Amino acid sequence: MPFDTLIRGAMVLDGSGRPAFPADVAIRDGRIAAVGDLSQAEAGETVEARGRYLTPGFIDVHRHADAALFRPGFGEAELCQGLTTIINGNCGLSIAPMTGGYDSAAAAYLAPVLGEIPPALRFSSLEAYFRAVRRAAPPLHQGMLVGMGMLRTCVAGFAGGDLDREQERRLHILLEQALADGALGVSLGLGYAPECFCSTGGLIRSLAPLRGSGIPVTVHMRQEGDGVAEALEEMLTVARALRTPVEISHLKAIGRRNWRRRVPEMLRRIARAREEGVSVGCDVYPYAAGSTQLIHVLPPEFQEGGTEALLEALADPYDRAQIRRRMEEGSDFENIILLVGFENVRATSLSREENRKYEGRSIADIAAAEGKEPFDALFDLLLEEECTPAMIDFIAHEDDIADILRAPFSGVISDAIYPSRGLPHPRLCGTFARLLETYVRERRVLSLEAAVHKVTGKAASRFGLERKGRIAVGADADLCLFALEDIHEPGTYAGPARPAQGMAAVYVGGVLAVRDGQYIRKGAGTCLRR
Repeated sequence: MPFDTLIRGAMVLDGSGRPAFPADVAIRDGRIAAVGDLSQAEAGETVEARGRYLTPGFIDVHRHADAALFRPGFGEAELCQGLTTIINGNCGLSIAPMTGGYDSAAAAYLAPVLGEIPPALRFSSLEAYFRAVRRAAPPLHQGMLVGMGMLRTCVAGFAGGDLDREQERRLHILLEQALADGALGVSLGLGYAPECFCSTGGLIRSLAPLRGSGIPVTVHMRQEGDGVAEALEEMLTVARALRTPVEISHLKAIGRRNWRRRVPEMLRRIARAREEGVSVGCDVYPYAAGSTQLIHVLPPEFQEGGTEALLEALADPYDRAQIRRRMEEGSDFENIILLVGFENVRATSLSREENRKYEGRSIADIAAAEGKEPFDALFDLLLEEECTPAMIDFIAHEDDIADILRAPFSGVISDAIYPSRGLPHPRLCGTFARLLETYVRERRVLSLEAAVHKVTGKAASRFGLERKGRIAVGADADLCLFALEDIHEPGTYAGPARPAQGMAAVYVGGVLAVRDGQYIRKGAGTCLRR
């Protein structure tokens, strides 16, 4: 029987990390049917691939496209950089489940990261979310983590302190249901409300159903600045208590005084813990700038009670003075303004017409244009925009990024957020092209086979995606075909929404989705469940 597609003469990087080898690869019924010398084989379509690499489709295990995959045009930015599988629901900020009477408050809080969430996209369970995704026929494969922040919101809103026993019982029911629905793991966002209000002991109790399960936990740690090493120790404590894998999301050290000091120390601590048998790893995005809610620069205690309470505090002169004092002096929270300055925090996704002229400009620039103190400019902007802006913040050191990339236990992610308007971070379109162009071809931080392994076989193994991330008979036919010298990230911070260039072909389940760098096909993706 002829194959559906035969890719001849490629240099195959099979996702294992071993060097490339020449081979033909055949596809039938969405799976890899044969690998080797297939010179006598027949196929409905034959692709001559000499001079190009064939790899498994890339996997981004940390994305925030929970709501965006329902938007028109979704898929081009992802597929043109070689992504065939993404995992959403990260940083504790999953779109589902959304229940318990806090739906509107939760949707407003998530908006700077996930984009606007209308009532039609407020799902009471992950199962309901998966049904809607299947109906939407996504152009690439999608898995979900269940966010502990959303689970906690369902049972206690944005209240402070640890949960009581009844709240913990209800949270465990929701957690176990989400896992039964097919969540690939659990995500934590200890830098965000309401998770930032829990103690280490309260966190371990909330995660008790995972003890010894092997189900991965990913975590945006409590701090990534001055207290980042202590935040890592907290998560090593959690990993030891639960005896289940823990992934430190987007490892970094924020602020000049922490650069080139904290990251080497943390990598040593992770390596030691692994030697002791703790299942812990980390990942990194290959940019010196991050992006999240603009309210993330504020002291967390003022977010108790949710967005409504925060707006009241920003409008009150006494509370504003208290917030400012904490931001000028505080080191017990991720005090980004103190660490990097107003000049390195850019406001994005602004909704009011009178503020759109400030899209992509730093808080320092906005303050100068308005003739205000930077703190007042920040507080006024958050008030006017009802706390919905996102930000791009320049926080990390390139050499720290390179060190994390080299670590054998690290992965590569985008952490791409999807605000409904304004300038996105260039990582949305460019992360995996940047990895190949900048860190493999130009800087030679990683070999090509090592980089491909991190975003294919290693990522698939970490999240139990048995048929993803490898080129082998029986694996899903998610594939990328490219010449390394053709890969290019055209996006910039000023012009970020530019699809990556250079993929000769991308296949999703054996269906051609990108040809000669152009996105051509929709609807081949599936929902991935644990």
